[in-house]
Amino acid sequence: MSKKLQNVKAVREMLEGTHKFQTKKTTGFSDADATSKKNERHDVGDVWEEKDPTSGLIYIVEQRDGFRVRKTKNSDELQGVREELRSFKNCPKEFCTCNTPNHLDEKMRKFHAMCFDCVIDMEHQMKKDGTYEEYEQNRVRANALAWLKEAESDITLLKDVYTNATQFVTNSTGDVETWSAKMTPEEFEEKIQAGFEKYKENFLKNLNGENNEND
Repeated sequence: MSKKLQNVKAVREMLEGTHKFQTKKTTGFSDADATSKKNERHDVGDVWEEKDPTSGLIYIVEQRDGFRVRKTKNSDELQGVREELRSFKNCPKEFCTCNTPNHLDEKMRKFHAMCFDCVIDMEHQMKKDGTYEEYEQNRVRANALAWLKEAESDITLLKDVYTNATQFVTNSTGDVETWSAKMTPEEFEEKIQAGFEKYKENFLKNLNGENNEND
Protein backbone atom coordinates (compact mmCIF):
# COMPACT_ATOMS: atom_id res chain seq x y z
CA MET A 1 0.00 0.00 0.00
CA SER A 2 1.41 3.40 -0.98
CA LYS A 3 2.18 6.01 1.64
CA LYS A 4 -0.61 8.22 0.20
CA LEU A 5 -3.18 5.45 0.58
CA GLN A 6 -1.92 4.73 4.09
CA ASN A 7 -2.46 8.38 5.00
CA VAL A 8 -5.99 8.31 3.53
CA LYS A 9 -6.75 5.17 5.52
CA ALA A 10 -5.38 6.74 8.71
CA VAL A 11 -7.48 9.89 8.23
CA ARG A 12 -10.62 7.82 7.59
CA GLU A 13 -9.98 5.76 10.76
CA MET A 14 -9.45 8.92 12.79
CA LEU A 15 -12.72 10.36 11.50
CA GLU A 16 -14.47 7.11 12.42
CA GLY A 17 -12.79 7.02 15.83
CA THR A 18 -11.17 3.64 15.14
CA HIS A 19 -7.54 4.67 14.77
CA LYS A 20 -5.16 2.67 16.95
CA PHE A 21 -4.06 5.78 18.82
CA GLN A 22 -7.72 6.55 19.67
CA THR A 23 -8.63 3.04 20.81
CA LYS A 24 -5.42 2.25 22.64
CA LYS A 25 -6.06 1.78 26.39
CA THR A 26 -3.96 4.00 28.59
CA THR A 27 -3.00 2.44 31.90
CA GLY A 28 -2.22 4.85 34.68
CA PHE A 29 -0.06 4.15 37.70
CA SER A 30 -3.01 3.16 39.91
CA ASP A 31 -4.39 0.85 37.21
CA ALA A 32 -1.00 -0.75 36.73
CA ASP A 33 -0.55 -1.17 40.47
CA ALA A 34 -3.99 -2.76 40.83
CA THR A 35 -3.35 -5.04 37.86
CA SER A 36 0.01 -6.06 39.30
CA LYS A 37 -1.60 -6.97 42.62
CA LYS A 38 -4.31 -8.97 40.89
CA ASN A 39 -1.69 -10.93 38.95
CA GLU A 40 0.43 -11.75 42.00
CA ARG A 41 0.61 -15.41 42.91
CA HIS A 42 -0.85 -16.38 46.27
CA ASP A 43 -1.15 -19.56 48.26
CA VAL A 44 -4.51 -20.95 49.33
CA GLY A 45 -5.57 -19.16 52.50
CA ASP A 46 -3.68 -15.92 51.80
CA VAL A 47 -5.64 -12.74 52.59
CA TRP A 48 -4.74 -9.25 51.34
CA GLU A 49 -6.23 -5.85 50.51
CA GLU A 50 -6.89 -4.39 47.05
CA LYS A 51 -8.04 -0.87 46.23
CA ASP A 52 -10.37 -0.29 43.29
CA PRO A 53 -8.75 2.57 41.30
CA THR A 54 -12.13 3.71 39.97
CA SER A 55 -14.36 3.71 43.07
CA GLY A 56 -11.64 3.95 45.70
CA LEU A 57 -13.24 1.07 47.63
CA ILE A 58 -10.92 -1.24 49.54
CA TYR A 59 -11.56 -4.95 49.20
CA ILE A 60 -10.41 -7.88 51.28
CA VAL A 61 -9.34 -10.72 48.98
CA GLU A 62 -8.88 -14.33 50.03
CA GLN A 63 -7.19 -16.96 47.87
CA ARG A 64 -9.22 -20.15 47.69
CA ASP A 65 -8.40 -23.35 45.82
CA GLY A 66 -8.72 -22.27 42.18
CA PHE A 67 -10.53 -18.96 42.79
CA ARG A 68 -10.54 -15.80 44.90
CA VAL A 69 -13.21 -14.27 47.14
CA ARG A 70 -13.51 -10.46 47.27
CA LYS A 71 -15.58 -8.48 49.74
CA THR A 72 -15.56 -4.85 50.81
CA LYS A 73 -13.54 -4.00 53.88
CA ASN A 74 -15.59 -3.97 57.10
CA SER A 75 -18.32 -6.03 55.42
CA ASP A 76 -17.93 -8.66 58.16
CA GLU A 77 -18.63 -6.05 60.84
CA LEU A 78 -21.65 -4.72 58.91
CA GLN A 79 -22.94 -8.24 58.39
CA GLY A 80 -22.53 -8.88 62.10
CA VAL A 81 -24.63 -5.82 62.93
CA ARG A 82 -27.32 -6.89 60.45
CA GLU A 83 -27.42 -10.40 61.91
CA GLU A 84 -27.63 -9.00 65.44
CA LEU A 85 -30.59 -6.81 64.49
CA ARG A 86 -32.33 -9.75 62.82
CA SER A 87 -31.58 -12.24 65.59
CA PHE A 88 -33.83 -13.53 68.37
CA LYS A 89 -31.09 -13.27 70.99
CA ASN A 90 -33.30 -14.16 73.97
CA CYS A 91 -34.63 -17.38 72.45
CA PRO A 92 -33.27 -20.52 74.17
CA LYS A 93 -30.90 -21.74 71.46
CA GLU A 94 -31.26 -25.40 72.40
CA PHE A 95 -35.02 -25.33 71.77
CA CYS A 96 -35.72 -22.53 69.27
CA THR A 97 -36.59 -23.71 65.75
CA CYS A 98 -37.38 -20.31 64.18
CA ASN A 99 -35.51 -20.38 60.86
CA THR A 100 -38.02 -18.48 58.70
CA PRO A 101 -39.54 -15.67 60.83
CA ASN A 102 -43.11 -14.56 60.08
CA HIS A 103 -44.89 -11.33 61.04
CA LEU A 104 -45.73 -12.65 64.52
CA ASP A 105 -42.07 -13.47 65.13
CA GLU A 106 -41.05 -9.98 63.99
CA LYS A 107 -43.61 -8.42 66.33
CA MET A 108 -42.39 -10.42 69.33
CA ARG A 109 -38.76 -9.59 68.54
CA LYS A 110 -39.47 -5.88 69.15
CA PHE A 111 -40.75 -6.55 72.68
CA HIS A 112 -38.88 -9.64 73.82
CA ALA A 113 -36.06 -10.31 71.31
CA MET A 114 -37.68 -13.72 71.00
CA CYS A 115 -39.72 -15.51 68.33
CA PHE A 116 -43.46 -16.04 68.81
CA ASP A 117 -43.24 -19.72 69.76
CA CYS A 118 -40.57 -19.06 72.38
CA VAL A 119 -42.67 -16.24 73.88
CA ILE A 120 -45.64 -18.63 74.13
CA ASP A 121 -43.42 -21.23 75.84
CA MET A 122 -42.06 -18.58 78.22
CA GLU A 123 -45.54 -17.36 79.18
CA HIS A 124 -46.75 -20.95 79.62
CA GLN A 125 -43.88 -21.63 82.02
CA MET A 126 -44.66 -18.39 83.92
CA LYS A 127 -48.26 -19.54 84.40
CA LYS A 128 -46.95 -22.81 85.84
CA ASP A 129 -44.53 -20.95 88.11
CA GLY A 130 -47.14 -18.42 89.25
CA THR A 131 -45.21 -15.41 87.88
CA TYR A 132 -47.38 -14.68 84.86
CA GLU A 133 -49.69 -12.16 86.58
CA GLU A 134 -46.79 -9.90 87.57
CA TYR A 135 -45.30 -10.23 84.08
CA GLU A 136 -48.64 -9.27 82.49
CA GLN A 137 -48.98 -6.24 84.75
CA ASN A 138 -45.48 -5.06 83.87
CA ARG A 139 -46.20 -5.51 80.18
CA VAL A 140 -49.44 -3.50 80.40
CA ARG A 141 -47.62 -0.78 82.31
CA ALA A 142 -44.81 -0.61 79.74
CA ASN A 143 -47.33 -0.31 76.90
CA ALA A 144 -49.22 2.44 78.74
CA LEU A 145 -46.06 4.46 79.40
CA ALA A 146 -45.02 4.09 75.76
CA TRP A 147 -48.42 5.44 74.68
CA LEU A 148 -48.12 8.37 77.10
CA LYS A 149 -44.68 9.24 75.75
CA GLU A 150 -46.10 9.29 72.22
CA ALA A 151 -48.98 11.52 73.37
CA GLU A 152 -46.47 13.98 74.88
CA SER A 153 -44.69 14.15 71.54
CA ASP A 154 -48.01 14.89 69.83
CA ILE A 155 -48.65 17.78 72.23
CA THR A 156 -45.21 19.23 71.42
CA LEU A 157 -46.02 18.99 67.72
CA LEU A 158 -49.41 20.65 68.22
CA LYS A 159 -47.78 23.50 70.11
CA ASP A 160 -45.45 24.14 67.20
CA VAL A 161 -48.34 24.08 64.69
CA TYR A 162 -50.69 26.28 66.72
CA THR A 163 -48.24 28.91 67.97
CA ASN A 164 -45.97 29.44 64.94
CA ALA A 165 -46.72 31.01 61.59
CA THR A 166 -46.43 28.54 58.69
CA GLN A 167 -45.48 29.18 55.06
CA PHE A 168 -46.70 27.13 52.09
CA VAL A 169 -45.72 27.27 48.43
CA THR A 170 -48.68 26.75 46.09
CA ASN A 171 -48.01 24.25 43.31
CA SER A 172 -49.96 26.12 40.62
CA THR A 173 -48.40 29.59 40.85
CA GLY A 174 -45.41 29.16 43.11
CA ASP A 175 -46.73 31.89 45.39
CA VAL A 176 -45.84 31.73 49.08
CA GLU A 177 -48.79 31.73 51.46
CA THR A 178 -48.32 32.46 55.16
CA TRP A 179 -50.78 31.12 57.72
CA SER A 180 -50.66 33.07 60.95
CA ALA A 181 -50.42 31.34 64.33
CA LYS A 182 -53.77 30.22 65.74
CA MET A 183 -52.89 31.18 69.32
CA THR A 184 -50.06 32.55 71.43
CA PRO A 185 -47.82 30.20 73.45
CA GLU A 186 -49.56 31.47 76.61
CA GLU A 187 -53.00 30.63 75.18
CA PHE A 188 -51.78 27.16 74.20
CA GLU A 189 -50.46 26.58 77.73
CA GLU A 190 -53.81 27.62 79.21
CA LYS A 191 -56.19 25.87 76.80
CA ILE A 192 -54.34 22.71 75.75
CA GLN A 193 -51.15 22.08 77.72
CA ALA A 194 -52.83 22.51 81.11
CA GLY A 195 -55.63 20.12 80.16
CA PHE A 196 -53.14 17.51 78.99
CA GLU A 197 -51.06 17.83 82.18
CA LYS A 198 -54.19 17.19 84.23
CA TYR A 199 -55.05 14.18 82.10
CA LYS A 200 -51.46 12.91 82.43
CA GLU A 201 -51.62 13.23 86.22
CA ASN A 202 -54.83 11.19 86.43
CA PHE A 203 -53.50 8.68 83.89
CA LEU A 204 -50.41 7.99 86.02
CA LYS A 205 -52.49 7.77 89.20
CA ASN A 206 -54.71 5.14 87.61
CA LEU A 207 -51.69 3.29 86.30
CA ASN A 208 -50.09 3.28 89.76
CA GLY A 209 -53.33 2.34 91.51
CA GLU A 210 -53.64 5.73 93.23
CA ASN A 211 -57.25 6.47 92.26
CA ASN A 212 -58.84 9.25 94.24
CA GLU A 213 -62.59 9.48 93.97
CA ASN A 214 -62.50 13.12 95.12
CA ASP A 215 -60.53 14.21 92.01
